[in-house]
Amino acid sequence: MTKLSISRARALAAAAVGVVLIGGAAVAQQAPPNIVERTEWDNRRLDQLDRNVRRLERALTQRNAAGQPVLVEPDPEVVTLQGQFALMDRRLGDLEATVRRINGDNERLTFQLDEATRDNQALRTRLTDAENRIQKLETQAELNAPIEATSPTGDAGRDLAAAVALLSSDRPRGERALETVIAAWPDTPQSREANSRLGDLRVAANDKAGAVPYYAAALKDWPRIGWAADTTLKLADALFATQRKPQGCAALAEFTRRYAPTAADPQKARAAQLRTTGGCAA
Repeated sequence: MTKLSISRARALAAAAVGVVLIGGAAVAQQAPPNIVERTEWDNRRLDQLDRNVRRLERALTQRNAAGQPVLVEPDPEVVTLQGQFALMDRRLGDLEATVRRINGDNERLTFQLDEATRDNQALRTRLTDAENRIQKLETQAELNAPIEATSPTGDAGRDLAAAVALLSSDRPRGERALETVIAAWPDTPQSREANSRLGDLRVAANDKAGAVPYYAAALKDWPRIGWAADTTLKLADALFATQRKPQGCAALAEFTRRYAPTAADPQKARAAQLRTTGGCAA
């Protein structure tokens, strides 16, 4: 039991809890709980409560002045509720601290994730570059390796067809396939045609000097084959373009002697035009 200040007495009186013992002569008994309807607090009721509190305050002041201190025995239920509220307040504080810690952890994790994402992107870029370089080196090694005289299909015609088909999708490997046909099937119509096609590829690359040996190899012994007449005209044009007029005129003479009788009119017209521009004798 302790002596309370006036402010403490006001708070306890307003809350209507505890039993007041005045002068130790009487102890108020706790009234049994009475379930009533919820009080609607308005300005009038609040003003009345304030007047009652002030009246009680004056009575307590008079008692204290008369040497009769006011002692208050707290309600056990109120004490219990206060303890529960204090516990809830501590738990709420712990929860807030946990939330703050989790938020901090999330921020750190987000930052670390962003860094990891950037690092992964950089590593992926470097890996892609490395793979491209390795693939390029492997391709160069494959294309620069010595040509082997091996047949992929075991048949000259099928080897040539496969090489021609490959040209449309992968020109470097298609050229190598034509070179393989020449090595695997020498002195065959397929190897001669492969040489003719390789000459065409050199012309397409603006390398008429490089086309001459392929055309010459294709026309060895002047074969009687469908593409031979056109290849002879291409050979003459390449020879003129590389300042080899005698050889160019000789190629046109072979065309006239060997292929002109069965050549198409456009081919004959092309031969005449080359003969004129090359300055060949009639």
